[in-house]
Amino acid sequence: MKKLFIKSFIYSILILCILEGYIRVFHLTKDFPTRYLDENNVEKWVPNQKGIFVLGNRRENFNAYSINNSGFNSYREFTPSADNVEIALVGDSFIEGFHQQYYNSIGKKIEDLLPDVEVYEYGYAGYDLADQLHLINKYKSQFDLIDHVIIGFKFENDLTRGKYEVLKDRLNLESQFNRNIRKIKTIVYLNSIGALDVPRGFVRNFLSLFSKKGNNKVELDKTPDPAIKKQSNGLYLENFESLVNTYGFDKSRFKFLLNSEKTPTSFLKYLKSNNYKYIDYASPLSQATKPTTLIYDMHWNNRGRSIIAKVIVENYKLNLTK
Repeated sequence: MKKLFIKSFIYSILILCILEGYIRVFHLTKDFPTRYLDENNVEKWVPNQKGIFVLGNRRENFNAYSINNSGFNSYREFTPSADNVEIALVGDSFIEGFHQQYYNSIGKKIEDLLPDVEVYEYGYAGYDLADQLHLINKYKSQFDLIDHVIIGFKFENDLTRGKYEVLKDRLNLESQFNRNIRKIKTIVYLNSIGALDVPRGFVRNFLSLFSKKGNNKVELDKTPDPAIKKQSNGLYLENFESLVNTYGFDKSRFKFLLNSEKTPTSFLKYLKSNNYKYIDYASPLSQATKPTTLIYDMHWNNRGRSIIAKVIVENYKLNLTK
């Protein structure tokens, strides 16, 4: 019995080592860039990192990323000047572009259509409007030189707060424990394909047995309540006004990039009546005859990003003719 236990233990270690080597050799899981809080309290990536972003259990999405000197995923450095024409794209993971080769990003697609324009992509996963306006404010001297600033905007999750505060939950991902766990590629891979969901759920349910919260769990009705939705929309508008009043908003250079089909009509009317400009990509995406998002992820695929780039270029050219 003792020999069986020892052999089983040794074989288990060997299997895990082989699996770890296999995952590393064939790069089946993503590299994790390191995030940090800079001297301006702006959360972003540590500059000058390179790696591979992987999604899917068979590397369906396998793209290189490159963090520039400014701490953002980009094929170029940000060097705005009064002599050149620049466009800044500010947003969350859709602008960040880890789901696309960094040298084939939305910004690069725009530059291919507008050879005389430089595009700077200030994208970071999880950014909301508070993060974005805080970033622009803290790097005001840089943004003042940029001719056009386009802010990615999603009404449903960008206005949940009316002032900027550092989100410690994201920065906690850089704890020593999490860093050490990420070094074990087998765990990262199993987690990415959902293999750890069941045991994690089992542990969560087990622990809930010893908490009052678990014993009195009530299944909430997920049917949207119009009154609650209206109240939330009102709160979001208050948060929007609070952020704009705090940081200001240059209506001559700033525009929102949004999907009107996912934005309340009342808020769109508010933007128009108060002279906030926006670029609407709802129609071009909905009219596409082929998928514009990844199969296993709602981020834009190459086709979707090409459509977004084209919409921005058309808006840019339209304003030049006015």
